[in-house]
This record gives sequence, C-alpha cells and structure tokens, in this order.
Amino acid sequence: MNVTPSLLDDEEFIALSERLRELGSVVVAFSGGVDSAFLLYVARNLLGNENVVAVTSVSPSLSSGEEEHCSKLADLWDVKFERVYSAEMDNPLYLANNRDRCYWCKVELMDAIMPIMTVTSTTVVLGVNADDLGEYRPGQKAAMEAGAVFPLAEAGYSKTKIREHSRLLGLPTWNRPQAACLSSRIPYGTKVSLVVLNRLDKAEAALRDLGFSQLRVRHYDSVARIELPLEDLERAVTCRGQIVEAIKSAGYKYVTLDLEGFRSGNLNL
Repeated sequence: MNVTPSLLDDEEFIALSERLRELGSVVVAFSGGVDSAFLLYVARNLLGNENVVAVTSVSPSLSSGEEEHCSKLADLWDVKFERVYSAEMDNPLYLANNRDRCYWCKVELMDAIMPIMTVTSTTVVLGVNADDLGEYRPGQKAAMEAGAVFPLAEAGYSKTKIREHSRLLGLPTWNRPQAACLSSRIPYGTKVSLVVLNRLDKAEAALRDLGFSQLRVRHYDSVARIELPLEDLERAVTCRGQIVEAIKSAGYKYVTLDLEGFRSGNLNL
C-alpha cells in the first residue's frame, strides 16, 4: 500500500490500522461504496489477502451493476470475494416496510454471512462511518447484535475524511456517488415488492444512461419523484422529454422533479 507521510501521521488512519491489526482476520460486508471499499482496501493491505474476505449480499434490492462492480474491485485488489444471497424478501417484517425495515435487512445479511464467519473464525466488519452514528439506521443495531463491528466509526472517520484518504490512496471509489438499497426509495408503510424494486431499478438505470450519476427515484405508487443534485436540475429540465419517456417506460404514470434536490435518507425525516 503506497501511503503518503500525511496519511501515516493521521490520527484516524493510525486508529483504524491499530483496530484492524487487533482483529487480525475480517470479513468485510462489501457494498462497493466509498466506505466499505476504503475499509476493504486498508484491511487487505494491512492483514494480507489470506486474512480478508469481501462478501457482497445479492438480493432484489441491489441495483443493477453493483454485484459486478464489487467483484471487479475485489479482483483488482486481489481479495477473496464471495456472494451471499440474503432472504429479506421472504421476511414479512421486511416486506411490511415499517421504520425498522433496515433492522430486518441486516438480520438477514448477518444470517447469510454466518457460515463464512463460522468457517473462518473471524469478525464481520461494516463500513459504518462516524457520521452514520448520528442518523437513524436501525440496521446498525442488528449488525452489532450479531457480533459485527464498525472500525471506521471507532477510528472517528467521517465520510469526508474517507473520501480524502481514498483519493490519497488512488482508489477509484473516492468520488463515487452515494448509494443505498432500492428499498430505501419506498416510503415507510408502502410494502416492498419485486415489482416495485424492478421498476425503481429500471428507472434509475435509465437516468444513469442519460448521464446523471448522483440520483434517487422515490416511489409513490404511479408517481416517480426524482431527486438530483441542485446543479443538475437545469440540465434535467432541458432534457425533460427523455427523462419522462425513460421513467414512464419503467412503469410510472407521472414524473416529478424535486426542486429541493438530492437528499440522502430524506424518507427518514
């Protein structure tokens, strides 16, 4: 790992390195996002590829292309990569989509990872950062109950700091847009279904094909509410015909553009 002197002297990086060495062997719950990618890369280079496994959970709530993205990163960094198939869609408590939906998702994830933990006698680590601790994230509770730990948060890493250090390390994920499971686009109280998840996946993929990277399509029955960064709103209006066609092709009847712009996790407000 090529580490600049500034990184070696950094308080958070030192704390993260010490914590990972203390754990010795880890299974990284790997979504391919900024946080888990940084955690995986540092763990692999500190502990060696024989002591690190990247595990990606595959389910209908995973956006198209994410599984392949994770696999390619693991291959790039010479990390053992495994897929697990979580069964949240079989859990009525998850499908009900109450405010504890993420709790039941993480329960299913940890159950899927458990066989790997048992065989390797290792610890599951998640890419939870210090900023996440101040947000409503019931999935963190489920993960901790199952024995997972959050080295980034323990070391005091913020999202901004993770991006900065990822850039210094030359990671291709340093400026990757924020991502979340497709179920997070569905307001609480509206049931999760394969039909809705497929519709959301198709709608967001169409917007990415039009050149938008940071985005959310929020599901309200026949209405799609599109969230884009404020700087993209003018371009969205300019190509509104293409957007309307793409979203309607995904199965929505009405297409709306949220003038407040992109807000990660705003359905928790």
